[in-house]
Amino acid sequence: MSVTAAPRSGSVQLVLLVLRIMLGILFLSVWGANLHKGLYSPDAYAALIHFYAEQGDAPGIWKDIMRLVADQAAVFSKLQLLTELLFGVALVLGVATRLVGFSAGIFLSTLWLSEVGVPSEWIWSLVFPALVAFAVSLLSAGRVLGADALLLDRPPLDRLPRWATG
Repeated sequence: MSVTAAPRSGSVQLVLLVLRIMLGILFLSVWGANLHKGLYSPDAYAALIHFYAEQGDAPGIWKDIMRLVADQAAVFSKLQLLTELLFGVALVLGVATRLVGFSAGIFLSTLWLSEVGVPSEWIWSLVFPALVAFAVSLLSAGRVLGADALLLDRPPLDRLPRWATG
């Protein structure tokens, strides 16, 4: 038995398009701001992560993971730089939206956990972007004026599993 999605109205498609693109712009603007501030350098990255681990209220095991990440800042700072850039570009273009949206939701959730209880951080600042990322993933937002719609309806890409495609 095959399950097909109900057709979406134009307003639903517009909302999905706007959410996907705005989330991509959020990632690109954070990437640009962090790059400008030098936060992707190993020393600045490690200092920020250590600050969150020492000042925040994240669970102890998560603080241990944060300290491990800070100790390997030469690798993780570059990984975060690439991750935020790739998330932003992929979301704006609508490429691999299910996978990117889900990964972005997990990423934003871990950042939220890291910021819990940190002075001057607002507890809700990452919750709503994470929810948007999960919605973009779940609702295949890349099929609305995105590269997923252009690429994934053509053989052999049309045979990719639905969970992996936009």
